[in-house]
Amino acid sequence: MSAKRTMSLTSELVALCHREVPDQGLDGRFTPLTDDDYRVLAEKLEAESDHGPLWVFAYGSLIWKPEFESVEMKPATAFGWHRAFTLEINSWRGSREQPGLMMALAKGGRCDGVIYRLPDGNRLEQIERMLRREVSETEGVQAVRWLPVKTADGPQMALGFWVGETARSISHRHPPSEVAHILARACGHIGSGAEYLYNTVSHLEEFGIRDRNLWRLQALVADEIRKLHRLEEGPHRPAAERRH
Repeated sequence: MSAKRTMSLTSELVALCHREVPDQGLDGRFTPLTDDDYRVLAEKLEAESDHGPLWVFAYGSLIWKPEFESVEMKPATAFGWHRAFTLEINSWRGSREQPGLMMALAKGGRCDGVIYRLPDGNRLEQIERMLRREVSETEGVQAVRWLPVKTADGPQMALGFWVGETARSISHRHPPSEVAHILARACGHIGSGAEYLYNTVSHLEEFGIRDRNLWRLQALVADEIRKLHRLEEGPHRPAAERRH
């Protein structure tokens, strides 16, 4: 495993992005899922697993905040997909006044992450719990799918969330500088975009996972926060990174 690097985006910089934002509820453009919707989708996914071991692919916040039980975890790679900030959000880590961005899997490249195996017991309840955490509207259901991933033990099918284009996806890709601009400013009732990026990158580092795009983005967000708060680079940014 490679030596852990020092991030430009620090917990101190992330703290500057936090502010109290009330929960503004679901975006009126989308249709909320009902209890029956969640149960039907959970039953469908559980049946598709063919009652074998049920794995979940984590590439973002599920890595550091899974909110479900697991009995096994191992590194895995999804080929043909990569992390991208393509989901515009008006709540959670954004607001209607200052929309934020969340990650999804977009086509192309590769995505290194981890897979978690759920217990064999109450799988239906575990799946429904994950669905309620990840998807709140019918427009996002199509982004829940099975992904072929590769592990050291061979190929595996795993359940993935926010995979591919959906009605929630933005119509165009923001360049990294624009993504950084948004993440440094967006905050919702559960936290800020900067916090989301910081937790994802730092936990990927703990797993020895290097995502070049996210590493570059965390440095851009750190610079953006410094500009907003008129901070000098000082100790917040490692000298090695300032030279590049």
